[in-house]
Amino acid sequence: MTGCDIVMDGLLAAIAGIGFGAISFPPRRVFPYIAILAATGHALRFSLMNGLSMDIASASFCASLSIGLLSLWFGKRSFCPMTVLYIPALLPMIPGMYAYRTVFALVMFMQHLKESAVAEKYMQELLSNAIVTFSTVFLLAVGATIPIFVFPKRAYTMTRRNRPSTQK
Repeated sequence: MTGCDIVMDGLLAAIAGIGFGAISFPPRRVFPYIAILAATGHALRFSLMNGLSMDIASASFCASLSIGLLSLWFGKRSFCPMTVLYIPALLPMIPGMYAYRTVFALVMFMQHLKESAVAEKYMQELLSNAIVTFSTVFLLAVGATIPIFVFPKRAYTMTRRNRPSTQK
């Protein structure tokens, strides 16, 4: 793993994040923030998985936590809710290959019900891929929403501008 690999991973995630963000029509001013969040999160997960040999679910949690924390800061700067920023940034980290293998194993299991040895093999693949998929998606969601619970006042007031007090 080289620095070039990490930068390339982040760049490709930034492009995907912008694409996912464009689907929900956010203000144009937030696209750079979405790109930075997606690149940072995906590159962090890539580094943790390849550099520290961390599993995909734990690395995804760390990356989504960093995305959630950064979206607090970027949300305040862009006057945009956190969810507008972090949901498109998280989508490139959905474990699509594991989800595909889960569905494929389910279909193959259903086709080989009468052959117990083959059916058992596909059931094992189905369960292992489903566990990885669901735990990774769950930890992505938990990591991104922790900042909302830790900093509730900041999370819900970031779209409001500070007004001078009118007390007499």
